[in-house]
Amino acid sequence: MFAADPIDVDALKRSSCLVHFEHVEQTPSTQDLARAYASIVTSPLPAAFVADFQTHGRGRRGASWWQSPGSLAVSLVFEAQPALSGKAEPIWSLVAGVAVAEALKMLLPSVPVALQWPNDLVVHGRKLGGILVDCVTGGRLIFGIGINTHGTVCSAPHLLAQRVVTIPDLCGAPLARGLLIKTIATRLESLLLASSDAPQIILERYRPLCALEGTRVRVYQDNALLDGLCCGIDSSGSLLLETSTGRIAVRSGSLTNPFDVWHDPSTDSPDASGPQTCVLRE
Repeated sequence: MFAADPIDVDALKRSSCLVHFEHVEQTPSTQDLARAYASIVTSPLPAAFVADFQTHGRGRRGASWWQSPGSLAVSLVFEAQPALSGKAEPIWSLVAGVAVAEALKMLLPSVPVALQWPNDLVVHGRKLGGILVDCVTGGRLIFGIGINTHGTVCSAPHLLAQRVVTIPDLCGAPLARGLLIKTIATRLESLLLASSDAPQIILERYRPLCALEGTRVRVYQDNALLDGLCCGIDSSGSLLLETSTGRIAVRSGSLTNPFDVWHDPSTDSPDASGPQTCVLRE
């Protein structure tokens, strides 16, 4: 098994905006824990759910993901500002991305973290983490955040080793999960309020973090493949593409072919353990 750094729950609650915090050693998905909690309308917020290991951690559209052992896997629950009707709008992905990227830059100023639409945190093109946004009835937002705070790419499936990166790879040492959760939660609370009063502020803070602007990208949707030059992000959180037929705003999609799946043979054995499950590029 792997060792995860301890989290002082009481200290975290005293020093952050979080009023409810649950820390488990293992769970299928922190998003599931958060969703069950958020569905009870009287549950106090903000809340956080963190696991040392997820057996079925997932990304957008149900994609499985690899994460270095002991790394941060947390789901934060906030009230939407303003309340939504059960739908995760693109703007909330922007808010979460900016909050997490700014938190990492504050704690690790030498690491050039960037945001790759729609939900990736990257450093020099390698994935450091990802964000998943859900909304439950009543307008409560769930931000699932996974960041490779521990381990090295040496523990990644060999087909992923050139595409991912960890904080120890970049800095020589892991980043304490408790400190990162506190910093992210504080930023996220502030940006959610700002997005309600002046959504343009989020776009202004996102632009310098955008990893795609000025590059040619392909966006895979359910029944379409879009190709064009990225012109940035609009105020709603949609990706702006200059295509052969004109400029379009893309609200959802993937930069990875959904059929491009890598399988880790170590999971074929019923005795296999640890976080190396079926791995998707996304």
